[in-house]
Amino acid sequence: MIATPARVAFLKRIHLFRGLKDEDLTTIAEELKEETFEENATIFSQGSQADKFFIIYQGNVRITQTRRNELMELASLVGGDYFGEEALYVGRKRSANITATEKTFIFSLTREEFNRLIQRFPRMKAAFEVSIASRRLARQLKFRWLRKDEVVYFLARKHPILLFDALTLPLALALFAFLFLVWSIYVHSWVAIAISSFIFLYLIGWAIWRAIDWGNDYYIVTNQRVVWLEKVVMLYDSRMEAPLSTILSVGVETDFTGRMLDYGHVVVRTFVGKIPFHHVSHPSQAAAMVEELWGRSKHVASAGEKEAMRNAIRRKLGLTEQTKAPEPEAETEVAVRTLYRPGILKALASRLFRDSVLFKVRFESAGTITYRKHIFVLFEHIWLSALMCLLFIVGMFWRFFAWIHEKTFHVDYLFLVLFLAFLYVLYRLVYQYLDWSNDIYQVTEDQIIDIEKKPFGTEERKAAPLENILATESKRLGVLGHIFNFGSVYVTVGGSRLEYDGVYNPAAVQQDIDDRRLARRAKQEEARAAAERERMADWLASYHENIQEIENELHQPKSETKNE
Repeated sequence: MIATPARVAFLKRIHLFRGLKDEDLTTIAEELKEETFEENATIFSQGSQADKFFIIYQGNVRITQTRRNELMELASLVGGDYFGEEALYVGRKRSANITATEKTFIFSLTREEFNRLIQRFPRMKAAFEVSIASRRLARQLKFRWLRKDEVVYFLARKHPILLFDALTLPLALALFAFLFLVWSIYVHSWVAIAISSFIFLYLIGWAIWRAIDWGNDYYIVTNQRVVWLEKVVMLYDSRMEAPLSTILSVGVETDFTGRMLDYGHVVVRTFVGKIPFHHVSHPSQAAAMVEELWGRSKHVASAGEKEAMRNAIRRKLGLTEQTKAPEPEAETEVAVRTLYRPGILKALASRLFRDSVLFKVRFESAGTITYRKHIFVLFEHIWLSALMCLLFIVGMFWRFFAWIHEKTFHVDYLFLVLFLAFLYVLYRLVYQYLDWSNDIYQVTEDQIIDIEKKPFGTEERKAAPLENILATESKRLGVLGHIFNFGSVYVTVGGSRLEYDGVYNPAAVQQDIDDRRLARRAKQEEARAAAERERMADWLASYHENIQEIENELHQPKSETKNE
């Protein structure tokens, strides 16, 4: 039986209960029912009746869902997470299976207790709405850059009021254009009908474009990082992110209208600046969720450090280490799929350029990932030279066949000029290709490298340790950048910025850098923590031995001490 004070302390760490008084938390804590589920036990099944709300106190559960006779793994939840609220909130059956992956301790509330809780504390209703909206949106979208062990906790678009604001002007103008079209039809003016029809269709297209643009900005918080996705259809695509460990503060900014309609800005400040969540619904509840995950990451790191310290001390004292046995990997039929399918042009560009030998833009060898600039960067430089080469070849063939037709064997100076010009342009073409292929970006196990090398000339090399990276950002610009999936990746290192310009699939390059950076940082943190633990363990072991020696001397008979 978990004591009430421990329950209250646990509830205070969950964003749902942020702002409640201690007496209210005590009342809620006393209503919670304790339930224990053994490993592989089913908590509830898809399609069953929703009768309870659950909060994980300790343990881990897996969420799966059957779609088209295929079992799909959706997420994994840990202590402090909750589930089952959406079916209760909207009054429907369970939409997924929940299974304990280890011995799990859970608090639960019945449907009636859950409804009373929401009615008694209206603030909790907003918090549940934020959570439910995030989970619904997360089920609709599939972000390919998410890691396998990453769980989306918060996912939001801008408030609908921004959509209304974006559509007001084009729809108002479209109304006038429509009235003008009706008048044109009435007076049988074909010129006016054509003009008004074009204007009306243009304005409708503009409204659709603005609606899509409103829905393309996403603000995401996972169990590992904070992310801002920004996209302008066919023109601009950017992803800015920062690990939870780099967060310095979380704030909320609202104006008068925002306070009336409950929307505002959530500003996440990190080591290298801020990641703003513009015009999100229920900003206070969203900020509380970010703060909870931030605090949870620090708590997990602290708990891991304490556990390692405890084992280091026991090892120095010759005692057995107390560690959890590694869990066997369960064989399961769960197949994780993604709904992402590359477009025809993207797939064609991938086969022609990324996977070819001459134009390969990503390859990995001995732990080092190397990137070249995209093929369109090469095309921008060589198209004129390639065109001139073709023209000179056509010209030389023309002069050659004319020479044969005339059956006169003399020096053709025009042919010679064309041939020399062709050699020069061919040299330029080869030079430009070598210049493109020599500009490479690399990600090793301990640093990032930017190499710019001129053929037969100078070489400039920039490098930075992975552990010095503070933030990364990827962008795709322009129509071609979106169609053929290329852009730039910006890496903030201290007070400077490295740019991987014109790389294929910038989001994947950013992911490679982040994966290597996190692995490097974790390795260094572990080495540093291990050295510190060993030092502290040596000190405590020495202290323990001295205490034992002093206690033995104090407990010896006085006669023995005098004889000595």
